[in-house]
Formats: sequence, structure tokens, C-alpha cells
Amino acid sequence: QVQLVESGGGLVQAGGSLSLSCVGSARAFNNYAIAWFRQAPGKERQFVVSMGVNGDVLYLEDSMKGRFTISRDNDKNTVYLQMNTLRPEDTAVYYCAAAFGFSLAPRTSTRQYGYWGQGTEVFVSS
Repeated sequence: QVQLVESGGGLVQAGGSLSLSCVGSARAFNNYAIAWFRQAPGKERQFVVSMGVNGDVLYLEDSMKGRFTISRDNDKNTVYLQMNTLRPEDTAVYYCAAAFGFSLAPRTSTRQYGYWGQGTEVFVSS
């Protein structure tokens, strides 16, 4: 069982940056793959990026590689999402999610993650 708590959301102008954090309660936090999803108003929850237990990083889109960076500090049980050059279309509630163990297959579906935080809201103004 792991509990996740996100923070760091807020209001930012287009072109600005935000850093989101996700703190997990699991003792063996390093044994969990962590992903960031987002859900814009009226839309389905969308995979953004994940980091597996071996450190592999997977992005939904190549265009995000230059703007979003995921990192983790297992000593602090924390995963970060650094978001730069934000756009109005990045406006959404951002969720972190956890899945136990290593997976050969990409984990990009909400169904593949059993633990979720409550979300943190990001609003990018134009």
C-alpha cells in the first residue's frame, strides 16, 4: 500500500515554469514505477510521463521531452515533474500514480497504476 501526495500546482503565465512534487509513503518507494497523468476539464485522464524502477523514462509525446522532466529522489520518497515553457493547453489537474515492480511493457494506461494521489491543479494563462 502506498499513499501519494502531490504539490506544486498553481497559476502561471504561458512560457513560465512549475515544479510538481509527489511524495509517497511506501517503505520501498524505489520498487514502484511512478507516472504523471493529467486531466483537463471535460477530458479523459492522459498519461504524461513515467519513470520505471530501473530509471527508464517514457513520455507520451516526443514534444514533451524538451519541456517536461521527471526525476526522483528515493531517499526522500519523492518524484518531481519540472515543467518549462508551459502552454495554455497544459492546463489540467496533474496526478501522480504508482505501480509496483518492473514491467517490460510500457505503462501508459490508468488501469496499470493502482495508487493515485489527489491531484494538483495547474492553470496556464495566455
